[in-house]
Amino acid sequence: MSLDGSRQASVKDVAALAGVSLGTVSNTLNRPDRVSVTTRSKVERAMAELGFVRNESARQLRAGTSRTLAYVMLDAGNPFFTDVARGMEHAVEAAGLSLVLCNSDQRADREADYLDLFQQQRVTGVLITPVDPSSPSLDVVRDRGTPLVIVDRTRADASFCSVAVDDVLGGRLAVEHLVDRGHRRVAFVGGPIELGQVADRLEGARAAWDEAGLPPADLVVLAGSSLGVSAGREAGERLAGMAARRRPTAAFCANDMTALGLLQQAISSGTAVPEELAIVGYDDIEFAAAAAVPLTSVRQPRDELGRAAAALLLDESTNVDHAHQQVVFTPELVARGSTTRHS
Repeated sequence: MSLDGSRQASVKDVAALAGVSLGTVSNTLNRPDRVSVTTRSKVERAMAELGFVRNESARQLRAGTSRTLAYVMLDAGNPFFTDVARGMEHAVEAAGLSLVLCNSDQRADREADYLDLFQQQRVTGVLITPVDPSSPSLDVVRDRGTPLVIVDRTRADASFCSVAVDDVLGGRLAVEHLVDRGHRRVAFVGGPIELGQVADRLEGARAAWDEAGLPPADLVVLAGSSLGVSAGREAGERLAGMAARRRPTAAFCANDMTALGLLQQAISSGTAVPEELAIVGYDDIEFAAAAAVPLTSVRQPRDELGRAAAALLLDESTNVDHAHQQVVFTPELVARGSTTRHS
């Protein structure tokens, strides 16, 4: 027996075919230990014959919550965020839940729309790398009773759990590395300075530069509208257009995608890396080591970030004694062929 395809099989259809009550079908789905093996087998055979698919959304709405977490990532085109999401997924699956991913594409309006949608769907909790960690829309989610954890960002107060990396230290490590190799004119290549990570990495870069006693004007800031490959290529063109006596001999990029774009432009224009231009990236995504010239990068523990964020959200959603935590990981510099001692 099967339905004609005009509608999906219902619980009533399963009960009629199996010759059992609706309550028995419900128990088979939700509390199988209460149903005898023989009866459970009859119900399961009826489900298979009818092609029955459980309406999980309806069940979750009746229960007032779901077994789903959501992650609003900042930029799905950046492998850093997909690596973080993979760490989340491992932790969430181990807890018997599922994870939904979406991409704000660095747009506050898209972010707000997703937050509204997930509240309507009554997700168990939200993980988010926000465009602006101080956004009131995050407070709205919390005030409506949905746990929320901020990922790869920090907030001035302790009103949310957060998981991040010490980006000020990361910026310091990058520039110290270049100074140690003799560079005295360095470019900082970043996206919008308004982005928290960009500002923090620049702060660390400037601190290392000042401590080395170097002229502030010789740390050249090339801000951009994005943190992608195209932004790196554009920065490379700007560097190439500078007078040779003022042109930086090294660049610290605010992320690896920008650094790879800069590397691409340098190679295509005949600029030798690292002899004429040393490059340091940030994140240490998989592509960094596989680049035409292996990229020196500041490594962030991407998988650990994701796992830690998910663990905090799961604890907040189940533990009545939950206390907010702000977890900060320590970055490390991984030196490769894109930087060598400068003479």
